[in-house]
Amino acid sequence: VRAGEAGAIERVLRDYSDKHRATFKFESTDEDKRKKLCEGIFKVLIKDIPTTCQVSCLEVLRILSRDKKVLVPVTTKENMQILLRLAKLNELDDSLEKVSEFPVIVESLKCLCNIVFNSQMAQQLSLELNLAAKLCNLLRKCKDRKFINDIKCFDLRLLFLLSLLHTDIRSQLRYELQGLPLLTQILESAFSIKWTDEYESAIDHNGPPLSPQETDCAIEALKALFNVTVDSWKVHKESDSHQFRVIAAVLRHCLLIVGPTEDKTEELHSNAVNLLSNVPVSCLDVLICPLTHEETAQEATTVDELPSNKTAEKETVLKNNTMVYNGMNMEAIHVLLNFMEKRIDKGSSYREGLTPVLSLLTECSRAHRNIRKFLKDRVLPPLRDVTNRPEVGSTVRNKLVRLMTHVDLGVKQIAAEFLFVLCKERVDSLLKYTGYGNAAGLLAARGLLAGGRGDNWYSEDEGTDTEEYKNAKPNINLITGHLEEPMPNPIDEMTEEQKEYEAMKLVNMLDKLSREELLKPMGLKPDGTITPLEEALNQYSVIEETSSDTD
Repeated sequence: VRAGEAGAIERVLRDYSDKHRATFKFESTDEDKRKKLCEGIFKVLIKDIPTTCQVSCLEVLRILSRDKKVLVPVTTKENMQILLRLAKLNELDDSLEKVSEFPVIVESLKCLCNIVFNSQMAQQLSLELNLAAKLCNLLRKCKDRKFINDIKCFDLRLLFLLSLLHTDIRSQLRYELQGLPLLTQILESAFSIKWTDEYESAIDHNGPPLSPQETDCAIEALKALFNVTVDSWKVHKESDSHQFRVIAAVLRHCLLIVGPTEDKTEELHSNAVNLLSNVPVSCLDVLICPLTHEETAQEATTVDELPSNKTAEKETVLKNNTMVYNGMNMEAIHVLLNFMEKRIDKGSSYREGLTPVLSLLTECSRAHRNIRKFLKDRVLPPLRDVTNRPEVGSTVRNKLVRLMTHVDLGVKQIAAEFLFVLCKERVDSLLKYTGYGNAAGLLAARGLLAGGRGDNWYSEDEGTDTEEYKNAKPNINLITGHLEEPMPNPIDEMTEEQKEYEAMKLVNMLDKLSREELLKPMGLKPDGTITPLEEALNQYSVIEETSSDTD
């Protein structure tokens, strides 16, 4: 293509790009024109044209690739190979030294993202062309190069899309392409991690926030890692255990840093929470770590300096706001707890936004004693004021108890499960903090309506009842879970005949509701689950007969 022709093509394409930059829905009347434009762009891209003209072609192609119908005739193996060549995905030995080519690489990757997402044919061609391996090779070329973050970002986004759309690619990434260490190294580079121990990194609390480019790269890497590890709940080999502990340590670092804006920080932490949910729970102990000698000395100084009436608080906060419990650094768990509370306060999208972090905290509490004790101290501190219902108020406990009766079954179950685990799965302890009415759903599902405890083993309970609670306990309504003033008994002033009349009236009403199947009397089976009353009575009769025969 001559220089004059290339310039004319570039001007036309630039005008089209400026006009349709924000267009995402296209008129069906111009569909044939857009298809011809797509075909024409690919014919131009195979020719020797200036870099600026290549970028203009790719920008228009990116806009056109938002339309699925346009992609059908142009998504061919030859056209995909053209884009792979421009994105430097076909050249194993290229070292990405020509900075002038970077815009072409970025735009080619953007086009591939749109085409792969919108075209099933392109998804199949991606497998045939081994695109995942090519993307990993490109990542290895630029993993330590901070000035080419845009290339890394869109490479990672395309890798995320491929692993989302093809389960086979997840396995290939993890085992054949060594995707776990590669993506973990990308995160380490984005966060500029400096290791102080095998699973501990240096945290600069006064350091600058991540740049927007580093944050975007980290988010895309977290999303790709989530897909690769989605079936990794069980560790089979020691090498797997080490790799997941490194990932957990990197995610701990991620939770303790901030992005360029509050929204970006929340998005970053949200993706970290999602990935932590895939890490085997046995490897999550690296989220907490023992204090260093300097921190231990600092803690002792802090305890001596603070007023005596702040003992409970001063033992868990260092001068640099590090959260400490039982000699362990709990900063990451504290961040997760605050993240959970923010998601509750949003009041919407609980299933997508809240259940992952609630589930993560539940599993951490079940498996790691120090985490459970720290969360119990924060979420369910010793009761003092029991004049209000458990669901009334603005504390974390109040908010979680309100969720126990949420309309979404999944949200309701995980909120109740979290509190139940914090109570060491003891029914009497849970009822103390929530009331029987709020806890009935969980207890019915677990077969614990008659009391008792769950299946998991925990250490023996400590005596945590305050004097205020002990004094109020006899007058606490077990159903509502709060202190009520004694109410006059309405039958105290009735005669025996009136009592008998009201009792028979109630029996007749219940009988009528039962016969009309508006109400079904239920009873507890010996295992603690509920069942129709007749069946429950029959089971108890069988048990009594068996006991008599044995005697």
